[in-house]
Amino acid sequence: MFGNYLIGLREGLEASLVVCILIAYLVKTGRRDRLTPVWAGIAAAVVLSMAFGAILQFGSSQLTFEAQEALGGSLSIIAVGLVTWMVFWMRRTARHLKAELHGKLDAALAMGTFALVATAFLAVGREGLETALFIWTAVQATGDGWDPLTGAILGLLTSVVLGWLFYRGALKINLAKFFTWTGAMLVVVAAGVLAYGVHDLQEAGWLGGMNDLAFDISSVVPKDSWYGTLLKGVFNFQPDPTILQLTAWAVYLVPTLMFFLSGSGGTAPKPTSPVPVEAEAAS
Repeated sequence: MFGNYLIGLREGLEASLVVCILIAYLVKTGRRDRLTPVWAGIAAAVVLSMAFGAILQFGSSQLTFEAQEALGGSLSIIAVGLVTWMVFWMRRTARHLKAELHGKLDAALAMGTFALVATAFLAVGREGLETALFIWTAVQATGDGWDPLTGAILGLLTSVVLGWLFYRGALKINLAKFFTWTGAMLVVVAAGVLAYGVHDLQEAGWLGGMNDLAFDISSVVPKDSWYGTLLKGVFNFQPDPTILQLTAWAVYLVPTLMFFLSGSGGTAPKPTSPVPVEAEAAS
C-alpha cells in the first residue's frame, strides 16, 4: 500500500500545487470573477482522469488473458517512461513553475473564458492522466485487492489537504528536497512496475525466457507472508523473478537513480534555504 500511497501523494501534490498557483494568482490580482472558468477546467481534468482510469480497469477486463497481459505490460512500460520524464522535469523546473503558469494564465485572460478553461484543464489534466495510468499499472503490479487502490486514494486525499494548507500559508516545506527524495523513491517504485511489465509481456508471449528464473527464494520470502506482502506493496518485489525481469529492473534502476540523485541533466542548483510554499503560491 505504501508504494501506491507515495504515487498518489507525489502525483497529487504536483496537481495541487498547480491549482494553488492558478487560484492564488487570480485572487492576488483581483480577478476573482475569473475563478469559475478555472475551476471548470480543473473539474473537467479530474473527470477525464477518473474516466481514463475506469476505461483502463473495466475495458481491460473484457479482453482475453493474453491480451490483458500484453496491454498491462505495454502500459506499464509507457507509465514508467512518463513517470521518469516527470520526476526529472519537475526537479529541473519546479522553481520556475509559478512564473510559467502565470505567463500562460495572463495569455488566457487576454483571450477569453474558453482559453481560461483550456489552460486550467491542460495544466491539471496532464498530471491527472499520468497519475491515473501509473496508479493503474502499480495496482495491477501488486494485485492485492483493494489495498493498493486504497493507498493511492489516501495519497491523493493527503495531497489535497496539503495543497489547501499550502494555499492558506499554514505549511512550509522545502519543495526542492521534497521532490528530490520522493522522486528518488518513485524511481524505485517505477523499477518494480517495469519488472512487472516485462513479466506481463512474457506471459503474453511477446517476450521469451518465462521459465528462466534468476533465483527463487519463495521458501524464504513467501508471497503470502506479511513481509512478502510488505516488500511487494512497497517495492513490487517478487521472490522468483525471471532473468529478463531482473535485468530490466537493474538496468533501469541503477543508472536512473544515480543520474537523478547526482543532479545532472540540467537540474537547477539546490536552494540554500527552505522555499515557503505559500510564497510560491501567493506571491
